Amino acid sequence: MATFYVENFGCRATQADGAALERQFRDRGMARALHVSEADIVVLNTCTVTASADRDARAAIRRVHRQNPQCRIVVTGCYAQRAPEEISALPGVTEVVGNSHKHELVSIAVPVQSAGTKSDEAGQRPTSEDQRPIFVSDIFAHTQLLAAPVFDAANQRTRPILKVQDGCDNRCSFCIIPQVRGSSRSLPLPQILREVNTLVAAGYREVVISGINLGRWGRDLARPSRFENLVRAILDHTSLEKLRISSVEPMDWSDEFIALMAQSPRIAKHAHVPMQSASDRVLRLMHRKYRPWHYREKLEKIRAAMPAAAIGADVMVGFPGETDNDFQQTLRMVEELPFTYLHVFTYSARPGTPAAVMKNQVPAPIASERNRVLRELADAKKQAFLQSFVDKQISAITLNESDAEHTECLTDNYLKLWLRGKHEANRWVSARVLQSSSGALTGSIEQTA
Repeated sequence: MATFYVENFGCRATQADGAALERQFRDRGMARALHVSEADIVVLNTCTVTASADRDARAAIRRVHRQNPQCRIVVTGCYAQRAPEEISALPGVTEVVGNSHKHELVSIAVPVQSAGTKSDEAGQRPTSEDQRPIFVSDIFAHTQLLAAPVFDAANQRTRPILKVQDGCDNRCSFCIIPQVRGSSRSLPLPQILREVNTLVAAGYREVVISGINLGRWGRDLARPSRFENLVRAILDHTSLEKLRISSVEPMDWSDEFIALMAQSPRIAKHAHVPMQSASDRVLRLMHRKYRPWHYREKLEKIRAAMPAAAIGADVMVGFPGETDNDFQQTLRMVEELPFTYLHVFTYSARPGTPAAVMKNQVPAPIASERNRVLRELADAKKQAFLQSFVDKQISAITLNESDAEHTECLTDNYLKLWLRGKHEANRWVSARVLQSSSGALTGSIEQTA
């Protein structure tokens, strides 16, 4: 039996694409290899959000070619869409399949023999002797959305992730994503409900929904809808015990959505609201669609509605032209707002974006220092949040039977909890928190579900 191996890089959306490809390979009668060295076809599903992501992809291509020189290496994903010629020139690469043709990747890699040709070569570019076939076309003409649940390798029995939206209609000046993923596209509601009900029938008790710009779900459908309608439909038409919502932009936290999340015990109390900067000037340079006062208002509403919720954000430092005063504004807002964690990023220039050619690029040492300062503040705020739960009861789902002494869990409000004793995975527990240390809680079981 022919074998395949899919290796994903980057965000949850990329992981979801990879899961859909695996499903398609299996539908062709192929088996998943346990390691790249055992695979007939290796798919590298790349990211390109930073320069380091590109480097990681090139290193992976070299590694796979070294470990399995006889296999076919098919490179896809965002880096493949952005720089296909660069990738095709690398030794070992068999085909480059951009996001525009990712839905055809399995047909390209494993063509139906009776058809005599690959299923769709309209986007194939002429190649030289030193290049392999490239399948890339206008991403903004792309309408397909690959979707299949993603299962964390470490937590196969809990918390699958389902991508329900792809692409982005925003044009942030630093971001390459619209150019490699195209316009916003939504998975139709009936298909989402089928996927969720299938996961529930299989025994999963928590599902995470995600997307590139998740809050824009439904705007592009034949009968336009809004994100809160999707959330309500999942609650009304499935028996899912817990729905967790990934990142949603500030503009999409409507009062109705906040109230729905706060009132339903079936929605995890976890809000991730990208901020990027608290400087009005920098936000305008970034082409972000909100102002600092607007962002502050949204977070204060979320905290008022859900006093114990986890609240996180993406924050960028070192954006071109960011001054010390701009950074201090961000630092002050992070200090003042009820964040429980942050994802802090240092700006990385992406070719083809407006920010890449802006003047006053921030020197790397300055950006690195700002990153360090923000991370230290975020760590302190997270530790204070953890400490506030000591000697309290908290709900969590068991993830792994780690060892005889502890079981890893994730709380409803996105905290790591080490539960004393060995417990079966995929069970809701009510635990008494005993202590907080090293970025996690330790507790003892009081009740299981």
